[in-house]
Amino acid sequence: MTKKILLVLAVGVLSGLFIIPDSLYNSTGILLDVGLCMLLFSVGVDIGSNKDIFKNLKNVGFKLLIVPAATVLGSLFGGILCSILFKMNLFGSLAVASGFTWYTLSAIIITPVSAELGTIAFLTNVFREIIAFISIPFIAKHIGYLETIAVGGAISMDTGLPIITRNTSQEVVIISFISGIIISLMVPLLVPIFVGLL
Repeated sequence: MTKKILLVLAVGVLSGLFIIPDSLYNSTGILLDVGLCMLLFSVGVDIGSNKDIFKNLKNVGFKLLIVPAATVLGSLFGGILCSILFKMNLFGSLAVASGFTWYTLSAIIITPVSAELGTIAFLTNVFREIIAFISIPFIAKHIGYLETIAVGGAISMDTGLPIITRNTSQEVVIISFISGIIISLMVPLLVPIFVGLL
């Protein structure tokens, strides 16, 4: 799966560089939306076909909150570590880490305060998303299913969900979707808080 993801990404980059004319770039957003909707519909059908899944998740209960909480705390710890290693402002680093792969929103919130930090937020979260796409199959196979959710952050409910679906179980897919929603809700809360402390 990782090889397929890398191949598709490479073909996309090369197509963007050499084949697709500039006039079609505005249409890529529409294509992405349609493709994502089709993928999410397929995931929904797969989840809905398993009648026991919701009963099993009821038994999990409060534990559903552990995965997004651990993801948020781990990301913030990574932000603290990066501020020390790269001698960045602590709150700037935490603002970047609080993007949780939602690169568009985090960059939009941060850029008015610091264009440099906004660029760092955008690139950091884009790279985290790419790394998630590439590493999820490996993590699922060698580390664990729940860990695939943490690496993706906010994308665990949308663009990362098809990869998580393919490499984990249906129960994990539901947890992934719920975690992605919770993590996504944290972005517009945490990023402005840390930006305000700059």
